[in-house]
Amino acid sequence: MRQVTFLHPELFWLFCLLPIAFYIWYRSRNNQKPTLTLSTVSGFSTKKSLLVRLKPLTIVLRLLAMAAIIVALARPQTVDVSNKVHSTHGIDIVMAMDISGSMLAKDLKPNRIDALKKVAAEFIKDRISDRIGLVIYAAEGYTKTPVTSDKPLLLNALRDVVYNDDLKDGTAIGVGLATAVNRLKNSPAKSKVIILLTDGVNNAGFVDPRMAADIAKEYKIKVYTIGIGTNGMAESPYAYSPSGELLFRMMPVEIDEALLKEIAQKTDGKYFRATDTKSLKKIYDEINAMEKTKVDEQKFVSRNEKFHLFALLAFILLCVEFILQKTLFKGFI
Repeated sequence: MRQVTFLHPELFWLFCLLPIAFYIWYRSRNNQKPTLTLSTVSGFSTKKSLLVRLKPLTIVLRLLAMAAIIVALARPQTVDVSNKVHSTHGIDIVMAMDISGSMLAKDLKPNRIDALKKVAAEFIKDRISDRIGLVIYAAEGYTKTPVTSDKPLLLNALRDVVYNDDLKDGTAIGVGLATAVNRLKNSPAKSKVIILLTDGVNNAGFVDPRMAADIAKEYKIKVYTIGIGTNGMAESPYAYSPSGELLFRMMPVEIDEALLKEIAQKTDGKYFRATDTKSLKKIYDEINAMEKTKVDEQKFVSRNEKFHLFALLAFILLCVEFILQKTLFKGFI
């Protein structure tokens, strides 16, 4: 980033001398002209010649030269500042997202999946120096994106997450967690984190969630668990209409909070409950604040002196003023 600075900006106070110099010249301008006393000037023309009118040009040039000298003394410089940032404590993060049918419930607007995608996208953009991966699961799970520092790629993958029939419906918390652990177990990062989000209870899959938590603990992976869904009843999908559209009705929200708390506690993480979009965003903000990446920043400053341009301008103005005094206006001095 380039900016102009002055090494001695206090010298700009010298500009106050310029009006004084002009005042002194103005008061003494008539004393600089030879005088002749006459009894009457009726026979002489009172119209001023062109040279007389141009005579103040010399003081203008001199004042401009003085102004240029003051700017030169203030030492103008252009400063180029560049920052080089590198992480000294990188964090690898995998977000394990439940995309079962119940995630289409409308207690978060417009629904749980879309609300989660919006908040998760903001979280990804904030983690500038970290690698992040994405795992999605329902009754089955798979890696949508391995841990990567390519944020545009990750954001595009997140944007493509939708509920469909590719995965068997259900909630396999153990499978989702185990898949995320598998993406991080060989990571060289000093800190490894999983953000596990679900809106239900473990009712599918062949991996016990507690066993997956034990494996995460063995690999020193911290798991933050999030239960998403309002307290009480939520407008949730329950069947398809003959036309293929989802039908919704009010249904109870059931989240196995005891299991999620156990997983978080076992891995030195923390459990959160998101009952609406606002609280979900606060949760991700809190995780973002807790898992800070240590960053070293090196600042490089390059200074280029520009005072010589103003010194040269002052010299040229004084030379022009001197030449005019010795030639064109010589008879007026």
